[in-house]
Amino acid sequence: MGRLVVFDLDGTLVDSSRDIASAANAALQRVAPGTPEIPMPVVVSFVGEGARLLIERALSHAGLSLSADEVLPVFLDCYRERLLATTRLYDGVAEALPALHDRTLAVLTNKPGALSRAILQGLGIASRFARIWGPEDVPARKPDPAGLLRLVAELGSRSEQAWMVGDSPVDVRTARAAGVRVAGALWGLDPAALRAAAPDLLLSHPRELTALGVDPASSAVC
Repeated sequence: MGRLVVFDLDGTLVDSSRDIASAANAALQRVAPGTPEIPMPVVVSFVGEGARLLIERALSHAGLSLSADEVLPVFLDCYRERLLATTRLYDGVAEALPALHDRTLAVLTNKPGALSRAILQGLGIASRFARIWGPEDVPARKPDPAGLLRLVAELGSRSEQAWMVGDSPVDVRTARAAGVRVAGALWGLDPAALRAAAPDLLLSHPRELTALGVDPASSAVC
């Protein structure tokens, strides 16, 4: 049995906020030309629970009565066009992952799996992960724990040996439901909401990922 670290993607490993906001606004322009642009911070507040919910929230914010099912394929097309235009690894991530060489690493995200794999491949770190799973790869999207539990089982770990690392309350709820310890990435999209969700450990920089594996009761919360 081995130690396992499962990462969220957006807001944890990669800063994709500009590309997501650009794609969302481009999609709205395609389906409803002349729609006022939604500011990037507002679009970013829609991120974390999957592309369909992001589009539902964007349509509601824009006051459009279109169906999310109708607009979602347009958004995904727009996003594919700019997948790596500005998306980058957070500072310190590329250096931190090799320091976790004695753990098995995986990604569990609510972003479509194919897009997630393409992003990590394009950024040169896909090979670091034993699995990169999106919602279509697992029985249910986060915060349902099914995907995390499946990763734990498939990768030869146990819940008490695993950590989830994420930047949102969704990740905290996912880990809690799976009986897995959870570390919060304060460099992500909503640090205040993350703090309020009370993960076992708060990390202020990716270099602190080496603290995973230490009993949280004896670890300093950053």
